[in-house]
Amino acid sequence: MATNTVIAWLLDADPAIRWQVLRDLTDAPDEAVAAERARVATAGWGAQLLAQQGTDGTWAGVAFNKGWNSTMHVLTLLRLFGLDPAGSEAQQAIGLVRDHVTWRGWDWDGRWRGLVFTGNPFFAGEAEPCINGQVGASGAYFGQEITRIIDRLLAEQLPDGGWNCEAENGSTRSSFNTTICVLEALLEYELAGGNRPAVTEARRRGQEYLLERHLFKRRSTGEVIQQDRKGGAAFTSIAFPTWWHYDVLRGLDYLRRANVTPDERLADAIVLVESKRDANGRFPLETVYPGVMPVALDESAGQTSRWNTLRALRVLDWYSAHLMYK
Repeated sequence: MATNTVIAWLLDADPAIRWQVLRDLTDAPDEAVAAERARVATAGWGAQLLAQQGTDGTWAGVAFNKGWNSTMHVLTLLRLFGLDPAGSEAQQAIGLVRDHVTWRGWDWDGRWRGLVFTGNPFFAGEAEPCINGQVGASGAYFGQEITRIIDRLLAEQLPDGGWNCEAENGSTRSSFNTTICVLEALLEYELAGGNRPAVTEARRRGQEYLLERHLFKRRSTGEVIQQDRKGGAAFTSIAFPTWWHYDVLRGLDYLRRANVTPDERLADAIVLVESKRDANGRFPLETVYPGVMPVALDESAGQTSRWNTLRALRVLDWYSAHLMYK
């Protein structure tokens, strides 16, 4: 539980944080939460991102890049900020993406066509499940048609329950990174009203992949995973934004949003997150992934983080609430 001092510190922030603090960590009335959420579109980081959209519907001129300022990455931020999908600002921005932004190089069958322009619509997705997971999560959140993405993700689930972008290169074992991106997409699809038993079944199998590994350990040995295979930070090091990278707090926050009933397999992950709380009740930003950010979030690696404090506190509240009623 957060102290009044921590709540006050969290509320001294951008509307993107403030409205989620009011909703998740206080007893604020729904009207106050909604009013603060509406400000995401008109003030602070959310408004800054919306203002950067080009007349062609893109951010940074592309559907995707290897920085963090492309259309895909900005939509991820707007989703995390909680931009109201029903608001006029969101509908205008998403309409431009839907009607004008396309993938260059990927055809409808998922095969690479080099630099040939194919006109594949943004919300139809492309070939890699980690990218399709991120696009699908934003598409579902903002009310877009993502059936093609969902169908492709369902077909790509591996026998161990997860997903891996390297499957096309012969990998038969899943990746934490890819799996969390796909799980978030499937969950957003369900939360948006998608009612397909196959989606629910696939998502539950995927979350079991994480749970069987206690969210940050090797299933074979129980050893803590120190670093992901693509050179990212350790899964025990918490970041924001995480982009395509997995970490233990991201895994826990997914399970919270999915309303999973905690079991003993989460105990070590919860203890790990709790251990990061400092004497003032705040949590750190341990990892910042290099790349061009489209908006400055005013947080630095090694310093306390409002984003991670919000996310950690609501995860711990979710876990504690279930323990109380066992």
